[in-house]
Amino acid sequence: MSVVVKTRLIRIGNSRGIRVPKIVAEQADLGGELELEVRRRQLIVRSRRHPREGWDVQFRQMAARHDDRLLWPESSPLSSFDTGEWEW
Repeated sequence: MSVVVKTRLIRIGNSRGIRVPKIVAEQADLGGELELEVRRRQLIVRSRRHPREGWDVQFRQMAARHDDRLLWPESSPLSSFDTGEWEW
């Protein structure tokens, strides 16, 4: 069940803010740092996502599939650019 509440945009210094009622914050699982996104003239507020969130699970799944090998052996160069001396 979704909750719809009315609120007002309030002045906070040179910025604007909204008060989020406790019931809405709990229902949306908001807390700590938030991300704001504007999409088609709508403001989307969500808890901050961590850039590498879920990577540990993905890496474990790759290892289980034996899909975590290097694409190129580390010992062989990728191109002559990697083996030649550079001149400045």
